Amino acid sequence: QVQLEESGGGLVQAGGSLRLSCVASGRTFSSYAMGWFRQAPGKEREFVAAISRNDVATYSGPSVMGRFTVSRDNAANTLYLQMNSLKPEDTAVYYCAASTETIRMVVRLASDMDYWGKGTPVTVSS
Repeated sequence: QVQLEESGGGLVQAGGSLRLSCVASGRTFSSYAMGWFRQAPGKEREFVAAISRNDVATYSGPSVMGRFTVSRDNAANTLYLQMNSLKPEDTAVYYCAASTETIRMVVRLASDMDYWGKGTPVTVSS
């Protein structure tokens, strides 16, 4: 089992940047494929980005591709999401999640994630 805790959210103006972190504790962090999801008020949870266990593969959702970058530091048990060129429509609670999936390198479905953090809110003002 793994516990996840996000940080780094806050209020930022459109065009600005934020870096989210997700610290994992418990079972070995490198054994999990990781992902970022977000949920805006009144909307369903949306996939943002994912990364493989060994950091060789990443995938970003179409709404953030080219602006957001997912990375991980297995030695530090930490997942990151660098968010640049933020837009008001990026406003949401951002969650990190871990998957024990062993077949696919990158896991993009929320239903395939086994552990979730409590989320960190991001607000982008226009």
